Amino acid sequence: MVKRSRLSQQVKALRKQYGLTQEDLSLKSGVGLRFVRDLEQGKKTLRMDKVNTVLALFGKELGVVEQERGGDEP
Repeated sequence: MVKRSRLSQQVKALRKQYGLTQEDLSLKSGVGLRFVRDLEQGKKTLRMDKVNTVLALFGKELGVVEQERGGDEP
């Protein structure tokens, strides 16, 4: 089983919260159904502009966040 990312989990939860099917989300956001499925399955390589297009339906967007590091800065 593939471990889903936080992003994929949140997109799926938002879609369900708004009562949308994957096909509904695809049509409303203007991205392909395959993209929505890949996004919700946690595919590691996705176009950020398309991810932001989907997230915009929910008033969200990708952003830079601090990451916990085990040691010194790079």
